[in-house]
Amino acid sequence: MARILAIDYGKKRTGLAVTDMLQIVPGALDTVETPKLMAYLNDYVKRESVEKIVIGEPRQPNGMPSENMQRVQQFKAQWQKAHPDIPIVGYDERFTSVMAHQTMIDAGLHKKARQDKALTDRISATIILQSYMQGNL
Repeated sequence: MARILAIDYGKKRTGLAVTDMLQIVPGALDTVETPKLMAYLNDYVKRESVEKIVIGEPRQPNGMPSENMQRVQQFKAQWQKAHPDIPIVGYDERFTSVMAHQTMIDAGLHKKARQDKALTDRISATIILQSYMQGNL
């Protein structure tokens, strides 16, 4: 088996999460500056076996695409062109940032730690991955 990698794509920063090789446990991987994302992932898939990428599709609460959806679609197209052997699938990411913030509160993180946007991005990516695994594996 190979890993599943999840992306919480942002305008400035992108959170990443990945499963173990048996696709049982999701975990935070990293936060990357979005302009450097493709280079980071190219390097990662050279070192690690990745079966699939799940990218959060940003939607408004009413289900309509948010303003970031166009950037996500552009990245998906860029990835598919560069790596046709590693599929990239979209997954509804509504409320993952809220859930990530609540997770940090539940974990007892102090206010200063909860203001770390890179940490929020990693946790959001992990929530996307966990939700995807629960509904699709």
